[in-house]
Amino acid sequence: MPNAIAYLALLAWPAVCLVLFRTLKVERALIWSILGGYLILPPLAEFNFPLVPAMDKVTIPNLSVLAIMLFGMREKLRLWPDNRIAQLLVVGLVLCTIPTVLTNGDAILFEVLQGADPIVFFVDALPGQSVRDIGSVLIAQVLTLVPFLLARQFLSTEAGLRELLLAFMIGALAYSIPSLTEIRLSPQMNIWVYGFFQHDFAQTIRGQGFRPIVFLPHGLWLAMFICTGVIAAAALARAAPNQERWKTVMLLAYLFVLLVLCKSAASLVYGLFLVPLVLFVPTRWQIGLAATFAVIALTYPMLRNFGIIPLDAILAQAEAFSPERAQSLGYRFFNEEQLLGRAAEKPAFGWGGWGRSLLRDSETGTIVTIPDGRWIIVFGTFGWLGYLSEFGLLALPLILMGVYIRRQPQAALSPFVGPVALILGITMMDMLLNATLTPVTWLVAGAVLGHAERLSPRVPQAPPHALQSRPALDGQARPGPRTVL
Repeated sequence: MPNAIAYLALLAWPAVCLVLFRTLKVERALIWSILGGYLILPPLAEFNFPLVPAMDKVTIPNLSVLAIMLFGMREKLRLWPDNRIAQLLVVGLVLCTIPTVLTNGDAILFEVLQGADPIVFFVDALPGQSVRDIGSVLIAQVLTLVPFLLARQFLSTEAGLRELLLAFMIGALAYSIPSLTEIRLSPQMNIWVYGFFQHDFAQTIRGQGFRPIVFLPHGLWLAMFICTGVIAAAALARAAPNQERWKTVMLLAYLFVLLVLCKSAASLVYGLFLVPLVLFVPTRWQIGLAATFAVIALTYPMLRNFGIIPLDAILAQAEAFSPERAQSLGYRFFNEEQLLGRAAEKPAFGWGGWGRSLLRDSETGTIVTIPDGRWIIVFGTFGWLGYLSEFGLLALPLILMGVYIRRQPQAALSPFVGPVALILGITMMDMLLNATLTPVTWLVAGAVLGHAERLSPRVPQAPPHALQSRPALDGQARPGPRTVL
């Protein structure tokens, strides 16, 4: 049960965002308002109000940033994407909730039959969804897209992409202190600060030690973020002046050791594979690989349905690497098969929320399947429409960048767009195994989409934004790129 500090932290975060926007340039304020909330605020704690989504560590920062930038900036927000496909996918992601709710008005009952002349005992029921639920889900979808739409406008320049990578590296360095503490003493940070443990403690035990979790939902989320910090450090090291490069290389080595200590096989493999590419491979090759990752992630459910994915071969390779990891992967594949069968009953719009897409015991209502990958969660909840809208919106920036490098093979590219694209691409691949879609992922996707739109000759170039502040409450204008009040 979260303590008072947890709820006070959630209540205080809008004020923290306001301070960030008053003291930092807009790119940094935007990044740290979203990233800081993700890293610092308590998981699971939330405020529940009627007819609106839960206010938690995701929705509160997103809503705060949107309000500050809407009402505290002179510069007009351009939230609507220029790309027509992106526009359709945004509309699809928001409005897919309407047919999902309207086609799931029936309750799901769990009953026990007893005796030769059966007596029906209703054990439990999952309620049907009604029209009144549409507003809450619509608001939740809109708030989910806030980092994406704002990053598209403010983080799409070379300077914005560098700020994003710098924030990932600094965030990973800052998180290394509580992470190393938990590796040594066991995961306790969330208990010490917020009064509760956010997951199954047994899942933090690996071998003779622990993997850290700090204030994130799971140790896999933390390992994935540290992997992101490692990739960012490699990109900054490559772009650093020769006389300064050794400092960033030292930070890269430190973060890589931390990644190993996080004891997540997938994130470690990502780091081992991508860091050399970021350090030595041309940017357009990095973009091409990221676009390939996006296409694989986008088409994965179709490939699974047609039996094209070689599951047995993948499990055999995992068995050679680690029998324990192979067992975990096999369990995931088994659950996916069960959940795909459930999703096939309502393929277009899905089963809706409240766990209706999960398989349950027909008598007790006990959940008998566990969804791990983000793709199967979205597919079961919102069907093909929701899946293609969400994963399509994440994949589109990488596909647009891939098309651009094919059409403009001699064009100069920012040294930072390749690493940022790889971070997005590998996160999409990881979402096939884990539900690691976070506000940070939406920031990255929005930044890459905005950059692709800037490069496209068919889209008018947006002028560089030189942000000016609105007059302060005392009537004095603040110089420089300050943004609010």
